[in-house]
Amino acid sequence: MTVDDSGSGEDAQGADSGEDPLALRLEGLILGAERRYTPFQAARSAGVSMELASRFWRAMGFADIGQAKALTEADVLALRRLAGLVEAGLLSEAMAVQVARSTGQTTARLAEWQIDSFLEGLTEPPEPGMTRTEVTYPIVELLLPELEEFLVYVWRRQLAASAGRVVQAADDEEMVDRRLAVGFADLVGFTRLTRRMEEEELGELVEAFETTAADLVAANGGRLIKTLGDEVLYAADDAGTAAEIALRLIETMAHDETMPELRVGMAFGTVTTRMGDVFGTTVNLASRLTSIAPKDAVLVDTAFAEELIRTQDAPSSEAEAAEEAAAAEKEGEEPPTYRFALQPMWQRPVRGLGVVEPWLLTRRDAG
Repeated sequence: MTVDDSGSGEDAQGADSGEDPLALRLEGLILGAERRYTPFQAARSAGVSMELASRFWRAMGFADIGQAKALTEADVLALRRLAGLVEAGLLSEAMAVQVARSTGQTTARLAEWQIDSFLEGLTEPPEPGMTRTEVTYPIVELLLPELEEFLVYVWRRQLAASAGRVVQAADDEEMVDRRLAVGFADLVGFTRLTRRMEEEELGELVEAFETTAADLVAANGGRLIKTLGDEVLYAADDAGTAAEIALRLIETMAHDETMPELRVGMAFGTVTTRMGDVFGTTVNLASRLTSIAPKDAVLVDTAFAEELIRTQDAPSSEAEAAEEAAAAEKEGEEPPTYRFALQPMWQRPVRGLGVVEPWLLTRRDAG
């Protein structure tokens, strides 16, 4: 809700003019308060400068409303809270803007999904002759408190998990620049599919892929960073966890006849984290490895392979594994067991990253 800084405090144009009555009723129901303030009045009531209020609103992704009277007491309270965190020294002004931006971006996507995929289906007219507007309000009225409580519950759970990872970090630098395993999983031939499939069918395929990937990543101890339609980006604290996720993704998709082939690229190293996203050379390398990976296969970089060897999740070579097994048998002991196998591939130049040596990751036959 970016605004001009005239500070007139007068309505430039009535916010209600020409607006749909049901939309206004829904807004009142969802916001839980009536429109009372122009942006200037809201900022003044919150004790916040118009400039800072505008920065917060822009960060939250709100549209420019000029000086229309469209804000509520909740908008004033939100400004007071953010400004209060800054005044108390708990957040810098720049960090408060980041909080506003990350929250706005995340909840905007959630709201769009809920309306597009969830609410639209529920508000289909149940009987001929009824309009959607006649059933929307009572449905929203019933759902709103339940969805709100569920949102807070999930947020608290995610916050607890993230806080746990931070306090276990070795030092302050590791909180921002951490060593992680990063993986990209990419549907093969997706561009061709977009030309052959109907839009609804394509949307169902993408949703099925994203849902399956998200479930597998979470269930096996990873974190889904983002989805990009035909590609997902995930991270894990250790290489073994990321490797298990990658192979489970390949195995699961291979058993689904409706899905195209999948390829995965992974790298291990220092990663910069910002607002839930990850950046850096390690992420770029994982992306490049994905683009050159064979169908239904996983490629990893040398650092990832070395980490699996260090943690004894994979042998350095099958020859070494055979020697270890023979020595153990001679001593009457159990041979070491490895979850994964690594096969070095040909070195090749990768755009922007020089020459890399990919390794093919597979499951190792326990026998």
